[in-house]
Amino acid sequence: MKHTHCSMGRFDFDQCGPLRHGQFGHMDPNALQTALLTARIPRYTSYPPADRFSDSVTPELVSDWMGALPADEPISLYAHIPFCRRLCWFCACRTQGTKSLSPLDGYLDHLQMEVDIRAALLPGKMKLSALHLGGGTPTILSPDRMDRLRDILFGSFELTPQTEVSVEIDPCECDGPRLDALMRLGLSRASVGVQDFDPVVQQAIGREQTAEQTIGVVRELRARGIPSVNVDLLYGLPYQTAERLTRTLEQVIEFRPERLALYGYAHVPWAARRQRLIPEDALPSPEERLELSAMAREILVSAGYTVVGIDHFAEPQDTLAIAAQTGTLRRNFQGYTTDTADTILGLGASAISQYPSGYSQNIAATDGWQRAVAAGQLPVARGAALTRQDRIVSTIIRDLMCDGHCDIGAVAQGDADRYRGAAEFALARLPGIGTLSEDQLEVSDLRYARLLASCFDPGVGSNAARYSQAS
Repeated sequence: MKHTHCSMGRFDFDQCGPLRHGQFGHMDPNALQTALLTARIPRYTSYPPADRFSDSVTPELVSDWMGALPADEPISLYAHIPFCRRLCWFCACRTQGTKSLSPLDGYLDHLQMEVDIRAALLPGKMKLSALHLGGGTPTILSPDRMDRLRDILFGSFELTPQTEVSVEIDPCECDGPRLDALMRLGLSRASVGVQDFDPVVQQAIGREQTAEQTIGVVRELRARGIPSVNVDLLYGLPYQTAERLTRTLEQVIEFRPERLALYGYAHVPWAARRQRLIPEDALPSPEERLELSAMAREILVSAGYTVVGIDHFAEPQDTLAIAAQTGTLRRNFQGYTTDTADTILGLGASAISQYPSGYSQNIAATDGWQRAVAAGQLPVARGAALTRQDRIVSTIIRDLMCDGHCDIGAVAQGDADRYRGAAEFALARLPGIGTLSEDQLEVSDLRYARLLASCFDPGVGSNAARYSQAS
């Protein structure tokens, strides 16, 4: 898959965005509603999106990027643990099933190799702004293996009192000794997967997990002094109804997580083959998805949560809500975050790294990643080097997705006219999506932010078939 960049001299908004590519380009009185129901656009956890990465980003180039990092600026670390004892059918992440824990030992061996390779390329022992363990199922690691992971990471990177350590937790793969090991790792925020508590919905997505199991883990986390618990929920799942989703939300609100993420289920069976096990005729229609999203939002706001970005909610005193209010909210491959580090090093198979100069992704297949690091090679498979145009579009998209507004003049400077023109075109085609006053572009409702952001993306129209629904 090639990712081509246009020079600023050739860049033309007449050829970009879903408006120009026919996803919803015909004027109609309900254009905005039609767009939400029909558009297929990226989630914009990065720009350019990962599906447009190419092999033009090489290990040699990434080595240069790493060597050029300022030694005194903290970085963030993401460690990918791809193993799962059960493969949930809804999941589109890069994961692999295992019936035993023995493959994890070899994986940790090779993770140590990658850490050693990267540490040798960095300008020194870097301080960590944040550490996130994702997967897969990080809590599949036994306590002794979790301790070993801690030693691997902190042997080459410096944990500080300000470092936020977050871990994705599967309540079905977590117990007291594992939680104790996470505390030794420095855990400060836990992200607990729920999706939906209804047994009919759970059976249809291959993930059975009781509310009691989840509540038990949350109680154990709080007993250990963890100040922030996040819960991940999905709408748009098979057999999901307003009544079922309401009941799940009520159960979640009872144990009062500090943060909630309410994602729209992305049904992309062409990209995630396990999703073919999900009965498509049981999925809510686009109109029903919108209704579920709006209903859930109303329930959470009525319960006292603050809306953060397009799909997150937080207690008003939580740092995520404060970041949204103060304009310091950021977005990366883990979703919305308070972490403002310019660099995120991704470790493990398929992990994505973010640098000031661009993005890189590790070899996706675990065996290929292992062969590369065993040979002493940086396991880079592809990525994207940022052009000036990319930086402008990326900042516009970030500001819209995080803050709901963007100062086009300040972002684009000498090229403001052409980006202002794209905004004017979008507002004319999608009445009600926002306003433009001088250079200040405002989204009328954060639910439309992803849609408006896509209008600045020159690659979205030609790649629309790869993406999930906008609603």
